[in-house]
Amino acid sequence: MADFVFNIALGRVAYYASLPAANDALVLVALESAGLEADSVLRDKDSLTDIVAGATNEQTTVGRKTLTSVTATVDDTLDRVAVDAADVSWATPSGAAVGALVVCYDPDTTGGTDADLIPLTKHTFPWSPGDGIPLNLAIADLYRSNSTT
Repeated sequence: MADFVFNIALGRVAYYASLPAANDALVLVALESAGLEADSVLRDKDSLTDIVAGATNEQTTVGRKTLTSVTATVDDTLDRVAVDAADVSWATPSGAAVGALVVCYDPDTTGGTDADLIPLTKHTFPWSPGDGIPLNLAIADLYRSNSTT
């Protein structure tokens, strides 16, 4: 489950997870643990460009992962919406230690820049990909919101 929702995405995560545009996607971005800014600083960032403009850096050797099988399910019984996605794998990870994962909405996968990527959720994820051990990230309840949150 997410540590927090970026201020720019409050009230929009379920909408973006419904992938309303023709060439859009949710993209998982790894952030290095070294220099990772506090949640209180990160939550005010409005794009991936903004996130990496300060001390926070993207961990680029593991690469970005496009989330597949994304679903946004409204549960009228429990008065909430749940967003889920298929698991993500890295076969031969390498590089610097990871401290967090950020899910971003990419409104146009055929073009654009990091300034177009809207950060939705941040997830603490301490990981040492430098060991080269394959990793399968099981995603369950990527995001959940109810009427009281």
